[in-house]
Amino acid sequence: MQMLLIRNVVQQAISTGYLTVEAEEQLRKLLAQKNAPEDLKAFMVLQEAAMMGQVKQQSRELLHS
Repeated sequence: MQMLLIRNVVQQAISTGYLTVEAEEQLRKLLAQKNAPEDLKAFMVLQEAAMMGQVKQQSRELLHS
């Protein structure tokens, strides 16, 4: 079984331009654990992409609907 890494979740979100509620929950759980520097950098890239509008967040869309 492959371990789920933050960078995998981030790569999926950036490639699709969309962060699902499920992926956000996975990120919360993963961020509560000890992570490699590469994963933390990937998370920062995702945050920047979301702030710039390159990745939409499903949770925000649900909040505004």
